[in-house]
Amino acid sequence: MKHKTLALTAIAASLWVGAAGAQEYPAKPVTVIVPFAAGGPTDVAARIYREIFGRTLGQQFVVENAAGAGGTTGALRAARATPDGYTIFVHNVAPHVAGPALYPTAVYDPVKNFEPIGTLAFAAHYIVVRKDFPAKDLKEFIAFAKANPGKINYGSAGGGSATHLACVLFGQQAGLEITHVPYRGTGPALNDLVAGTLDLMCDQGLNMMGQATAGGVKVLAVAQKTRFPGLPDVPTSAQAGLPGFEVSAATAMYAIAGTPAPVVAKLTQTMAAAYKDAGVRKRIEDLASELPAGDQATPAGLAAFTASEMARLTEAIKKGGVKAQ
Repeated sequence: MKHKTLALTAIAASLWVGAAGAQEYPAKPVTVIVPFAAGGPTDVAARIYREIFGRTLGQQFVVENAAGAGGTTGALRAARATPDGYTIFVHNVAPHVAGPALYPTAVYDPVKNFEPIGTLAFAAHYIVVRKDFPAKDLKEFIAFAKANPGKINYGSAGGGSATHLACVLFGQQAGLEITHVPYRGTGPALNDLVAGTLDLMCDQGLNMMGQATAGGVKVLAVAQKTRFPGLPDVPTSAQAGLPGFEVSAATAMYAIAGTPAPVVAKLTQTMAAAYKDAGVRKRIEDLASELPAGDQATPAGLAAFTASEMARLTEAIKKGGVKAQ
């Protein structure tokens, strides 16, 4: 009986310590790993949220850019971190879930090794071609590409990037044979598209909006159900003749698997409050992005989206024999 009492006392004490630790969290600065260089859409979104997390929770949230291997360098570093809430991870969902299928060194599971906190923003991809491309709309582009297999080149921010994977899905759904040209970032690829030495990109609005409005590139479609107010004349992919082609660059925040539930709850509550902040909304919309809504604005919604994107992109990578390059 004495041993049973001691055991119960130990359990009660551990529960009390765990609860007290959650109440005190965060008691020191929190590292936010972003697996890309500073200045890109994922990094900018992370910095928007780190500010409100810091104000709400009374500690610094410090962004650490750990770029390399299509984002898998930072993802692996995060997966190996101590699961105590003092390391969290912000990534674009597409390259996050595609990493292990593209890079042999990415020995982590995008679903099992991470705990969803919330989606920071959704940014639709656009089908964009050089301004003098001999096609006035998406149907004509697809017809031209089918008549010239392998002769259309498309640029991306690098192997395994969101822009790469979006064009992989586009090519497969449209039945096209197009050639990938990887760059070290979106900027150099867009520069070549504007210069006319590159034919195609499947890019996010933030990156190409200035060139689109200035006439530097031709935008054929937006890969979502509704038109984007900033480019009202650009049809959706369905309206342009490719129904079902929908690709969004979803930036998401994850804790490390095994992080105490009360700490994860504190982070998810802070995320829910951030969605209601007018300043956050304005800054996300300024990135040609939108906040999640409905089920998407929950950890469960992010978990479901992460798993579904992992299945979709892994299949596309295997089907197309896609390499990281």
